[in-house]
Amino acid sequence: MANSSLLQLEGDSRIAAASERLGMRRREFLQFCATVAASLGLPPGADAAVAEAVASKKRPSVIWLHFQECTGCTESMLRAEHPTLEKLILDVISLDYHETLFAAAGHQAEQARKTAMAANKGGYVLVVEGAIPTRDGGIYCKVGGQTAIELTKECAADAAAVIAIGSCASWGGMPATDPNPTGASGVAAVLGKPVVTIPGCPPNPYNFLSTVVHFLAFGSLPPVDDLGRPKFAYSRLIHESCERRAHFDAGRFAIEFGDEGHRKGYCLYKLGCKGPETYANCPTILFGDAGAGTWPVGCGCPCFGCSEQGVGFSKPLHMLAKVKNVEPPQQYPRIVEEKGMGATLGSAAILAAVAGAAAGGAAMVARNLGLSHKAEEAERAKAANSKTEA
Repeated sequence: MANSSLLQLEGDSRIAAASERLGMRRREFLQFCATVAASLGLPPGADAAVAEAVASKKRPSVIWLHFQECTGCTESMLRAEHPTLEKLILDVISLDYHETLFAAAGHQAEQARKTAMAANKGGYVLVVEGAIPTRDGGIYCKVGGQTAIELTKECAADAAAVIAIGSCASWGGMPATDPNPTGASGVAAVLGKPVVTIPGCPPNPYNFLSTVVHFLAFGSLPPVDDLGRPKFAYSRLIHESCERRAHFDAGRFAIEFGDEGHRKGYCLYKLGCKGPETYANCPTILFGDAGAGTWPVGCGCPCFGCSEQGVGFSKPLHMLAKVKNVEPPQQYPRIVEEKGMGATLGSAAILAAVAGAAAGGAAMVARNLGLSHKAEEAERAKAANSKTEA
């Protein structure tokens, strides 16, 4: 790392040139690099490495394949604002093959892919959008006379990194739901080796951008969990950062769409929200650069767990989620915490009181969660019968 301070780069001619290419002021460009580094959870000084890499390193060649999908992942990329898509593909990465965005078609498009792969052998990034059908030899999806299986294996053979973008490419997503007539599968299952997965329907474009910038800056992909998801984006439950979490802890739930609780912004758990069992950064990074609340739960729609295998496209929409975390995500320490001292009788008494209060709160939450939909429906039916008899 040539520079350890982002501020030292402000007067660098490379930064000036890069910010001009991206249509940003210098400080906006540096702020963008700092934000990417912070989102990735990188140590101090890494923001300078990100800035230098974006400004001076050769743009990585990207081969982007499309299979069984709705193109929602690409549509999400089209709505990126910092930087915008044309700046991203022209100044940060070199998007050398993308069926949706290509001006070329037919043999010209396929030749562009093969040329880019040969010129960047061992150094390009392969991105796969959409599930890969495997039944009957993969005949249910062909591009340029090759099946999706053949194309994926051919392009992955000399790729420096493979990224599965969207839930369909990550594990099969919607095309893989029962009865799955085409044998739709994720990229890792077809290649028989782990790949970086960025699930979501659609995923946030900045999760993809940050992953690529990490590769550009450090020559490696970011740390991932056991499902191949980048930890910087998928290490926390949606439930932990949700703006409705306080209502969950207090036992305030919307019971029906449009009821008083729903209008007041109460927790959507009882409407089938899968936030308590889904890992993603949706409530913190939001979508569309349109301001606060621009994500499903913020708009009043329960999360359906699109980024979680076995939840999204698998569980019924209004089925109650499995709550992985009932307690608040952190304990609340004192403002000034003494160090190197044993517990006093007074502090022990306070701790006991806090623990008692927490246990009482947990009991209230458990009681509220225990009210089944059947019980609620029975109460409503009883009330309706009473009105009919009256």
